Amino acid sequence: MTWPTVLLLVVVAAAGFLRWRRPAWYWMTFGVTLAAVRVLVRYASVMEACGLTVPPSRWRLMLARMTNRPAPESRAPRILRLRPTHTGLVLRLKLRPGQDAFDVAAASDRLRHSFGMYGVTSRELRSGVVEIRMTGYDVLKRVQMPAKTDTRPMRVPVALREDGSVHYRDYRTVPHGLTLGATESGKSVYQRNLVAGLAPHHVALVGIDCKQGVELFPLARRFSALADNPDTALELLEALVSHMQDVYQLIRAEQRISVAVPDAEIAADIWDLPEDLRPVPVVVLVDEVAELALFASKEEEKRRDRIITALVRLAQLGRAAGVYLEICGQRFGSELGKGITMLRAQLTGRTAHRVNDETSANMAFGDIAPDAVLAAIQIPAETRGIAIAGDSTGGWHRIRAPHTTLRQAVNLCNKHADRTPELPALAPFRPAVAPLPSARVPLSKTAPATA
Repeated sequence: MTWPTVLLLVVVAAAGFLRWRRPAWYWMTFGVTLAAVRVLVRYASVMEACGLTVPPSRWRLMLARMTNRPAPESRAPRILRLRPTHTGLVLRLKLRPGQDAFDVAAASDRLRHSFGMYGVTSRELRSGVVEIRMTGYDVLKRVQMPAKTDTRPMRVPVALREDGSVHYRDYRTVPHGLTLGATESGKSVYQRNLVAGLAPHHVALVGIDCKQGVELFPLARRFSALADNPDTALELLEALVSHMQDVYQLIRAEQRISVAVPDAEIAADIWDLPEDLRPVPVVVLVDEVAELALFASKEEEKRRDRIITALVRLAQLGRAAGVYLEICGQRFGSELGKGITMLRAQLTGRTAHRVNDETSANMAFGDIAPDAVLAAIQIPAETRGIAIAGDSTGGWHRIRAPHTTLRQAVNLCNKHADRTPELPALAPFRPAVAPLPSARVPLSKTAPATA
């Protein structure tokens, strides 16, 4: 056996091992080159087989007849750019006259099989230009967030999309969100990533956890207010409404509408105010919202109506005052009573983990992205953390948050505990926590000696 043959066998064995154990390394070393060659070689035939070609124009047919030449073939979209990424390929196409971006989106699954890629998604960049993002391996099987992310105020990375890009939770763009999912679907991990991402930011975190606080109270050092039962939650929400009204009074006093003030300096929300006067933004996290909406007596029904009314007011008016809602639950439908659908209409960002029935998926996406309903009910039970994220634009993505243990989230919240703002309106609901221990003393030095 000659040395070139041995070298070839070593390279093939290394490629096979990397593809099995380290798909990301395999893609960067071997996969990206093979995939790019495969796409370029098969492009014309694949476009024709997928129905993404257009017949030749009349003037080309007429010119072929006049010159006694064979009729020209159908034309595929023109490739503007083929760019490799660390997870796949990005193909930018210029559509021919008569083609639509919907045609490319409808053929995504056929393109995936034809090009031998793991996943294919498409989006329209501008009129006549479509971008096809292809992933070479299962990015969500082992989520690894990039070392550098585009983090801004009130914008945190929380998950990874199936095309390899980072999924951000941007509260200034999408003020309020709804997260649904069955038990053991990954909602708690998603919520921990959200809290961990917000912890280093200048923001007040407010939590309502009616499961006696088992989810949010371990993170209490970074929370400005917490409630662990519906009675306390009602008082906390009404205090938030009062805080929101005070913020609006501040904005009104600082609007300074006059001829001499430029349009860009007229204040309409807290982000238009000078930084020294700007109130601290507030993110309200509600875990298991159904516990706030259920009732078993007349007194509980009155309390429930006041809670839902406060949530609706915060959802409708809170954005300009810097109050943002993050609602979590297993179901969120009209069976929870009056006012629920009005509240859901204000929750622009939708995230659905694995659900047990189609009705639950319709609660999240039925009114904004019907295509995402089928994707939500097809999430397998063994892949916890997989979710479908969509918004009012109709677009949706398959995402997965990195696994963050409760200990990791607690350590991060303790690290940034000094950034916890104190709001006067929420002072009665500030969780009482003991000071952090400086060091753990060995048991042998503290326990008395025994005979």
